[in-house]
Amino acid sequence: MEIDAETDWGKLSHAYGPADDIPGLLRAMESEDTGVREEASHDLFSALCHQGDIYDASAAAVPHLARLTLHGPGHRPQLLGLIAGIADGSGKPAERAAARRAVAEALPSLLHLAHAPDPDVRDAMVLLIACLGHPHALPLLPLLRARLDTEPDAEVRGRVVTALALLEAGDGGWRHGLLSDPGPRVRLAAAEDLLRTADLPLPAELVDVCARAYTADPHDRGTGYWPPPYRPFTDRLLEEDPEAALRALAQGVPLAHEITERWRDREAEVLPWVLAELGGTPWELYRLARTACALPAQARPRVRERVLPYLVADDPEVRAAALTVLARTGAAGVVPEAVRLIAEAPGLDGTVRAVTAVADVCGAGALPVARAVAARLDAAPPQLVTVLARYPEAASQALAGLAALVAERTGGSGGAVAVLGALGPAAGAVGTQALRAAAGDADSPVSTAAALAYHRVTGDPEPALALLGAQLAEETTEALAQAGELGPDAAPLLPLVEPWLAQGHTAGRRGRAALTVWRITGRTEDTVEPLARWLVADDHWPPFEPPALPALIAIGLLPRFAVDPLRKVAESARRAAHDLFVTGDPHPDYVLRSAVRELLATASVLD
Repeated sequence: MEIDAETDWGKLSHAYGPADDIPGLLRAMESEDTGVREEASHDLFSALCHQGDIYDASAAAVPHLARLTLHGPGHRPQLLGLIAGIADGSGKPAERAAARRAVAEALPSLLHLAHAPDPDVRDAMVLLIACLGHPHALPLLPLLRARLDTEPDAEVRGRVVTALALLEAGDGGWRHGLLSDPGPRVRLAAAEDLLRTADLPLPAELVDVCARAYTADPHDRGTGYWPPPYRPFTDRLLEEDPEAALRALAQGVPLAHEITERWRDREAEVLPWVLAELGGTPWELYRLARTACALPAQARPRVRERVLPYLVADDPEVRAAALTVLARTGAAGVVPEAVRLIAEAPGLDGTVRAVTAVADVCGAGALPVARAVAARLDAAPPQLVTVLARYPEAASQALAGLAALVAERTGGSGGAVAVLGALGPAAGAVGTQALRAAAGDADSPVSTAAALAYHRVTGDPEPALALLGAQLAEETTEALAQAGELGPDAAPLLPLVEPWLAQGHTAGRRGRAALTVWRITGRTEDTVEPLARWLVADDHWPPFEPPALPALIAIGLLPRFAVDPLRKVAESARRAAHDLFVTGDPHPDYVLRSAVRELLATASVLD
């Protein structure tokens, strides 16, 4: 294949820069070595259709990809899939138009593959036609209808239904006749498209067809791609109609955790299916722990009974996850189990999560756990060491070990720095000396944290003022937040902080500056408004409680413009905060809702 002679690839670009490597990748697709083609196929897709984005090199590659599809040694479905991705890719208008034109010109030579012996090739052709869309694919509707009548593969036939549904105009009445088709994938595709345009509440009969068809032929609901306006039936249920989602769940569609990730106060309703789906891997147990945090007390014994067998698993990660669940449900005996886990595996992430859960639930009763952590400072990660900040008695007995960790002046010293700072004057001479030395080491990643802790221990702000002053002069956002930790002693830094209160800065920067000014001065006349703007900024809601929220609760004032947005957060049935990193803690959305409700209930509204 004469690739270089046809196109000046050096003048084109793809996702990673100049496209002069594309000819080599295209030649690699001619290799008889399957492994070589596999790697080249992956690289071509990543370069020419990167996360759905296309480039000027994408259109130029289409004729070559088509020829490889027809005459190359293999990877035909993958090549067709790449051409489909280019046809439906996002990009600049000119690049998108060129790509669609290139695919439309190549398509006639590929059409016979819609009847290829390999069902994967036929499936890829159906997707390609759907991705090309209007107006280029409209003449191909007869081809798709013929495939619907003759297609022997049940999965491909179902995808033909979806392609037709996306391309054909009209009310979709012909799909009603497929709701009783013998093939589950066909029934699902027909009902799924009818459900896509149905009014709320979603019709129970369509939900039932989808649920029964899916459970008759379960498959990964996250695989595959269809161009808009396609929507998987589960997305419509989960995003818009939780009652319909619960109806599908009751019929066997595995949606339990997806429901609680999108909707509040549904944990008790989905619990039977959560327990039934539990496979005993750590991530499943942590999801269960999050669910358990929101369960009423009478539902928790069922969880404990289901999880207890995992407490004797061979894998310590499984045991740690099981202990996290048991702690969150208030089970007896979790303190000695946590002590044993620390002795056996202090370095595991799971140990940190389990110990955190035990400390959260047991409070002062978890003192033996803190003592166990203090005894394993040699192997404990910073997050585990930090637990000692809750238990001054145990921390005070480990001052030498904590000071030794601080003296290492690495990222791993952060936990010990936090504990000594929490002890305050009780950190003693040993802790004070270690913190002062770390604060004076400009190359240490914990120097600023150590300087702030030194201030809490001694009351001397000078090391922290020196470090933060230099950082604020360079407009470091982290320093802006840290300066407030000094309280009134940070007054010399105000000239570096107050300019960020001005209009014109982002809501986040103004809010952080307002938080720091309030912590230093107690002023509310120029800090409440930017704090509230930061709190209700459209793009702000993080997975955890925003720092502006406890500040406004403490101040007790709230501008009227923030009331309605916050009321929506407080009253919404939907989640307002999300967190993909499930560690067994309470859902951050509930933490957020509780704090917002407290603010609305206690603050005076300013007009």
